[in-house]
Amino acid sequence: MHQGMGLEAYNALPLRRAVHAVYECCCSVTLASDLAKGRPYPDHDSLFRRADELLFSLGEASIDTILQAYPCVGSRPRSSRSRAEQCAVWDDEAAVMAQLDQAAKRYCDRFGFGFVMHVGNACARDVLAAVDLRLHNDTETERKVVRNELARINRTRLERMLGPEGGYDNWCPA
Repeated sequence: MHQGMGLEAYNALPLRRAVHAVYECCCSVTLASDLAKGRPYPDHDSLFRRADELLFSLGEASIDTILQAYPCVGSRPRSSRSRAEQCAVWDDEAAVMAQLDQAAKRYCDRFGFGFVMHVGNACARDVLAAVDLRLHNDTETERKVVRNELARINRTRLERMLGPEGGYDNWCPA
């Protein structure tokens, strides 16, 4: 909804709308509210650094709440096939989804929370490999990995929200 608005427009939004815009990115009312209250930001990097600081200052219960907003691994296949083709085409998408579902269940059984990963251009094999690798972590290490993955996801979403420096000329608040 709030895509490409530019930093100047974000800084100028009323607090409630600014919180809503950031909540769409991070799934945390606390983080969104604190980030919006910290305005104005002089540049994108300042906003991104502050978002990271806020994320890493949240308690584990808040992180668990954020994780509840993320879809389970394998619940929605990617529509783009370009990276998947590079990784090798899977003959049976249903089998892939079953493998992802099984991996997600093993992960949740091991750690007590759902698997989260900044996917970017990763294909199903990349995600399965990441799950397998991360299953070797102890819980404390995995919780740190999860925060880093959430930070990467937030950054991508915040970048999409802001768009390029200056935003797009056609963005106007509704």
